[in-house]
Amino acid sequence: MSVTAQARQGRMHYFILIAVVVGAGLSQGLLLPVLAIFLERMGVSSSMNGLNAAALYVGSFAMTLVAERVLGIVGFKKLIIAGLVLVMLSLIAFPLFPSVALWFVLRILVGVGDSALHYAAQLWVLLMSSSANRGRSISFYGMSYGLGFSLGPLGIFLLDYGEAVPFIILAIIFLFVLLMVLFKLPDIKPERHASNETFEKGRFRKSYQLAWYALIPAFLYGYMEAGINSNFPVYGLRSGFSIEQISSLLPFVGIGGLILQLPLGIWSDRFGRKQVLTAAGIVGGLCFILIPFAGTSYVSVLILLTLAGGLVGSFFSLGLAYAADILPRTLLPAANVVASFHFNAGSIVGPNIGGTIIEIGWTSGMFILLGSVYILFACSGLFFKK
Repeated sequence: MSVTAQARQGRMHYFILIAVVVGAGLSQGLLLPVLAIFLERMGVSSSMNGLNAAALYVGSFAMTLVAERVLGIVGFKKLIIAGLVLVMLSLIAFPLFPSVALWFVLRILVGVGDSALHYAAQLWVLLMSSSANRGRSISFYGMSYGLGFSLGPLGIFLLDYGEAVPFIILAIIFLFVLLMVLFKLPDIKPERHASNETFEKGRFRKSYQLAWYALIPAFLYGYMEAGINSNFPVYGLRSGFSIEQISSLLPFVGIGGLILQLPLGIWSDRFGRKQVLTAAGIVGGLCFILIPFAGTSYVSVLILLTLAGGLVGSFFSLGLAYAADILPRTLLPAANVVASFHFNAGSIVGPNIGGTIIEIGWTSGMFILLGSVYILFACSGLFFKK
């Protein structure tokens, strides 16, 4: 095969993986609001509604525990196929079996499937990218997931045509992606280390030892994303914003991420991953700290949220790209697991810390602490050497 043909094939594989992650984003973005509406109509309490939604992340976390080992056994293609089939069948089952208990189980299965898709596709993109274009490739990957997640809620409008319609259309999209994966992607496995037993025991410790600075951003991203989504409505109401203003301000954190994700990835290829992470952490952290000082100025808060979300919204993907620059290829599966653990931990810690700070009466402390954590991370880079 000629070099040109290989390059063309590599691009095709990359865009199929992008289609996979867009599908994963669509499934999560659609299920959260649509099922919340269904459960509200069924008279389920808000606390039980929230607990049911959390099942997706329980499944995602459970899959993270075994993802590396399963990938090593079955390979990238089979793990992606299993994830697509699991999510597709679960989507079909939701409208067929309107049961709160069963939906909890189905959401766990969707979390397992989406996590399998993410882990395999994300690692494959990292391995197939060179150091010269890795930032751009993984940032476009992250932006594609964000796009899918943002488009998912539009499925609410399809409910006018029948409660099963959003699920059927999404299942058809998954079927189309599944066919592309089946017929166009090669069946390969990640590289294994020569001294398996010794290496297996120390791979996570070695990942931390070599790339701790590159793995922390996953925690910070989870902390920010879950903390903002959970705590900003409470912060806004106590600060004097109306419900309409809060609901229109909140999406701008994600919009900023979509706008700046690709430019930050390209700049990290050109100027260095560490330099971009450090600069984004300092400026993004300052933007968060300034939000309480903007008071109830809608425009000022909107600009600060967009800038902050844009600058730190790439932390997960840029951190992974930086880890791939530092670590040997055989350690990347372990680093991917560590990043997923960090993201899940941050997603749990963020809402709890923010909620506690607001509860004790220091409302502005939610953003001051969030911004300070990012600046502290940037400063810690002084102690990290490749």
